[in-house]
Order: sequence, then C-alpha cells, then structure tokens
Amino acid sequence: MKRTWQPVARTLGIAAVASFSGAYVFSGGPSHTPWPEILKGGAEGTAYSFCCAVPCMYILPRLVPFLRRRFSSGTSWALLIGALVAIAAMGSFIPVLSALVIGLLPPYRVFSEWVDPLRYSIFFTLLFGVSGTIIAELRIRLDRTTLALRTKERDEADARRLAIEAQLASLESRVQPHFFFNTLNSIAALVREDPVLAERVVEQLGSLMRSSLDVAASPLVALEQELALVRGYLEIEKIRFGGRLRYEIAVDDRLGSTLVPRLSLQTIVENSVKYAISPRRDGGSITVRAAAHNGHLRVEIADDGPGFDPASLPGGHGLALLRSRLSMLYGDRASLDIRSNPSATSVFVEVPN
Repeated sequence: MKRTWQPVARTLGIAAVASFSGAYVFSGGPSHTPWPEILKGGAEGTAYSFCCAVPCMYILPRLVPFLRRRFSSGTSWALLIGALVAIAAMGSFIPVLSALVIGLLPPYRVFSEWVDPLRYSIFFTLLFGVSGTIIAELRIRLDRTTLALRTKERDEADARRLAIEAQLASLESRVQPHFFFNTLNSIAALVREDPVLAERVVEQLGSLMRSSLDVAASPLVALEQELALVRGYLEIEKIRFGGRLRYEIAVDDRLGSTLVPRLSLQTIVENSVKYAISPRRDGGSITVRAAAHNGHLRVEIADDGPGFDPASLPGGHGLALLRSRLSMLYGDRASLDIRSNPSATSVFVEVPN
C-alpha cells in the first residue's frame, strides 16, 4: 500500500511546491500581496494541479498504448488531445465541486469559478501531457533500440563462439592419434612407392590442418573452396581405407561461388566417415550433391551406413553445432535436415543463394 501511494504523494508534493512558488512570484511577494492571499492562491493551484495530474498519471500509460494499437498516428494524437482536455475539465471541476459541497462556494458561483481555472488547466495539462507522452515514447524507442543492439551483439558473439567450437571440434577429431599417425605412416610408405602422391597427400594434410587452425578466417567461404577441402579430406581417408571408402562429388560448377558456412560440409562428411565407413568391414560410399532450389543452395551428403536417430544427437555433436551455426548466421532462412534409416542417411543443408 505504501508503494501504491508514493507516486500520488510525490505528485502532491511537486504540485504544492510549484503552485506556492508560482503564487509567491506572480503576486509580487508580501510587499504587494498579503500572505493570506498568497497562501490561498498556492492552495488553489495545488488543488487544480493535483486533480489534473493524478488522472493523467494513471490514465495515460494505459490510454496511449491502446490508441497506438487501434488507430493511425494522426487519429491517436487527436484522441489523446481530446482525452487530455476532458481530464483537464474534470480535474479543474473537482476543487470547485468540493468547495460547493463543504459550503465554501455558493451554487450560483460554481460556473464562474470553474471557467477561469479551466483555461489554465487545459493549457498546462496539454503542455505536460503531450510533452510527457513524447518523452515516454522516445524513451521506449531508445530502450528497444538498445535492446536490439545488445541482442545483435550477443548473437554475433554466440555465432563467433559456435564457429570456433565447431572448428575446434573438427580439429580435435582430425588430430586424434589414429588419424594423424596413420596418415603419416601412409605418407612414409608412399614416399618410397609413389613420391608424387606422397607430396600431394602432404599438401592436402597441410591444407586441412591450416583450415582448422585458422579460427580468425571468415565464417563464410565459397562452395568450391569448401568442396576442395572435402575432397582433400576424403582423398587422405581413401589412402587409409583403400577400396572401403568410395565417394562421389556431383556439384554444378555454376554454384561454386555460393557462400556456405566454413567447415560445414567438411563436418558432415567427417561424420559419415566416422560412423558409416570406419566401423564396417566392407566400408561404404559417400555422395555429395548440390543444386539450386527456390532461391537457396541445397546440399545433400548421403552415405549407405547403418543410420542413427537424429533426435538423439547430443548438444556438442558436430551436426548439432552446425545447426546452431546456421541459425546464428541466417536465422530461419537456413536449415539442416537429417533423414536416416537402417541402410542410409542423408543430411541436407539449405542456405540462401
């Protein structure tokens, strides 16, 4: 209850200070006007100001949003001004009516006593009501803009964090001893048997590691650049798995300049090698396709592995991180869909073209 009356008490205090100060200044002080007249003028001003200000304080915060939702800007301002005039008329009549009820004012003087303060009440109610409404709306817009900027900064920070997490997750899987040392052993064997191929594998491995470590690079790269990384990765894995790994990349060259998230396709292909090729004695096949689709680039990475339940992906899984990155970079304009059954899995990535 105390908090409920605090704004009313504050309004009464402000009205009293302003009214008594105005009465003192405009009356010329005690040298020109007796103290009883000054105090009477201050009391009357306080009553009129208080009776106009309190309705504004409780009505305007509810009325203004209602008018903004229902009417155009011009109409809502016209209705607001009409409401302020009505509040001023009501507020200026309450002290007159109170004086009539307690016997301080005869009935025949009610109208004449009301008309004079009515003009001042309308003027000051419009002045403070309109200016207060404008200030409140500017404050709301400022708060919304501040919130939008903070949200954008937070989203950009989250996007950078997720991109780094995805790159680090990809790097972690790549530098595992069984991959790194097996690749080095393959290179050592190729140095004696096929030096040219060994040199090419070294270059591919270097490119792969460089891309993983370059966390400061742009989060978006051309599709042809991402596919070159995918092809290099698969070629290295093909040396390890031999005929157990079969792959095909069927992408129209005209789509090569389309931007995709960096390491996005690499993450999906790596997931296929890990779960569809490596555990199976006969290995399997991976196919990468891309096509333009309704103003978007639609990329499919398919394998013939044992499949999995898409709903069971843990939060730190590469595909889960990739889905979060897509959301941060594109909002609802991009998607990652997984279709999996016991004999095949397809992952679809769709981004604006």
